[in-house]
Amino acid sequence: MTTLIVNAQVVNENTVQGLDVLIENGHIKSIGKDLQHVPADNIIDAKGKYLMPGVIDDQVHFREPGLTYKANIYTESKAAVAGGVTSFMEMPNTVPNTLTQELLADKYQIASQTSLANYSFFMGASNDNYDEVMKTDPSQVCGIKIFMGSSTGNMLVDAPGVLEKIFANAPCIIATHCEDEPTVRQRMEMFKEQYGDNVPYNIHALIRNEEACLKSSSFATSLAHKNKTRLHILHISTGDEVPLFEIGNRKDGKILLNDGELKLVTAEACVHHLWFDAEDYHKLGNKIKCNPAIKAPHHKEAILKAVLDNRIDVIATDHAPHTIEEKAQHYWQAPSGLPLVQHTLNVMLQLSAEGKISIERVVEKMSHAVADCFQIKDRGYIREGYKADLVLVDTNAITSVEASGLYSKCGWSPFEGTKFSSQVTHTFVSGHLVYENGKFNEEVKGERLLFNR
Repeated sequence: MTTLIVNAQVVNENTVQGLDVLIENGHIKSIGKDLQHVPADNIIDAKGKYLMPGVIDDQVHFREPGLTYKANIYTESKAAVAGGVTSFMEMPNTVPNTLTQELLADKYQIASQTSLANYSFFMGASNDNYDEVMKTDPSQVCGIKIFMGSSTGNMLVDAPGVLEKIFANAPCIIATHCEDEPTVRQRMEMFKEQYGDNVPYNIHALIRNEEACLKSSSFATSLAHKNKTRLHILHISTGDEVPLFEIGNRKDGKILLNDGELKLVTAEACVHHLWFDAEDYHKLGNKIKCNPAIKAPHHKEAILKAVLDNRIDVIATDHAPHTIEEKAQHYWQAPSGLPLVQHTLNVMLQLSAEGKISIERVVEKMSHAVADCFQIKDRGYIREGYKADLVLVDTNAITSVEASGLYSKCGWSPFEGTKFSSQVTHTFVSGHLVYENGKFNEEVKGERLLFNR
């Protein structure tokens, strides 16, 4: 089946142009200014809309297997495509933790049968699974995940010898969660003793503070430079960490320093650290409790500045749903994480509408740079011959976030009550129109991401 998209404003590779795009056999067949004469099975008039490469989210927690009462690959991929996310990379802190190649293969099998978006899964590292980590196929798997600070699950890697060995020999990119565990534990005990159950509204930002983040990120960075390891530090939450990262640019599918050398250490910002700040704990409380914590307003500004000057390379979600009942518990019991994947593009387009970032940079940070950072094969750009992962967005329409319109299994969002000045109308995954104006065509599933490594 062929689909012709006409009269679109195509946002791609730092330009916005009026173009038509022909999709055939899952790929972008032709791009041109006058393709209306080309016969096609399906014609979509995109007049007044932006056509972008689909968002690639390099950090999500879809909870399958083992935690499927919160979420699963089907429900969360459905939320993803409704928000213009066509590919995701999922984390290993499921139950059981993804610490063997067999368990990793199990997740790929589930996704092949249920995921509406394209998918990849990180291999998890622990203090005692080095041999399994080394079996990871770099052409088939997005990367190796190391929790250098504990988060959901029990995957803290804190043995110095193990960290050194993995960094020295990793077969592909390492992605890290960086918070210094001793600092977090010491501050948690201090605040428990000081406040008991009567905690201040912003205690999470005080416990998981700037010191914890900077100490761990600095350690990870030093390991990467010592061992010449390709490292990607996830969810930067402080301006204090920004000087760790060098300014770079993308060229020929790579992220390079200004002198042309490969950028060894790249970084990710997440939409909630660009949208919320510590003042929002007053209203949202545990709903925005996440690791690393949302912090004071000046950090939000510093992170955006680092996104704009290319110290921070990509934008993602760290989508991590929990039930509303879990979140309603007292602070000390409530889990960390929030559902975000359905509105990640809306958030960034809202910041664009407010003049804080251009629409071209939004596409760069959410599609192009992610593909380059992870060396994803034939995705992340609108190019002839590439897979047709595409999203149409109407920036003259409103998305009102209400519980009734949410697809994530947990059924709530920290954005409820927000009106975004953009609306995702169509999402194509590998050429298949999976989402159109609130309706889904689930006949075709997403594909496994492959990597040029």
